[in-house]
Amino acid sequence: MTNALSQIIKDRLDRQGWSYGEVARRGGVPRSTVHHLATAERLVRMPQPATLEGLSRGLELPLDTLRRAAAEACGIHLYPTAEPAPDAQEPAAPADPEVDLLIASVQRLSSDDRRHVAALVESLLERAPKDHPDGR
Repeated sequence: MTNALSQIIKDRLDRQGWSYGEVARRGGVPRSTVHHLATAERLVRMPQPATLEGLSRGLELPLDTLRRAAAEACGIHLYPTAEPAPDAQEPAAPADPEVDLLIASVQRLSSDDRRHVAALVESLLERAPKDHPDGR
């Protein structure tokens, strides 16, 4: 059974075709640390902030996404930091790691590619059923 952090690491390695060593080198963390975090069934304590920062650089993922996943892997619940707007009817939705990943990834695209992504998103939103907020 994998934990949230190891799943994110494994998914990113598979998706990008990276090795533990490559991620470690790019993030400035030991290869053994990347391997341990990717293969541990559960974490007994939170990784050090510098470790998570290096992993964030090495994986090219938002630090907050990795911090939340590491906390979950340790059995720690982090409450969302998003505050609802003063006139909001509902509380702010918790952060979504997939949204964080999409935002971080889109920022690295060329301007032409971002326009294509924007057109795709607009197309998907137009075809989504109007009766459910997230289109499901």
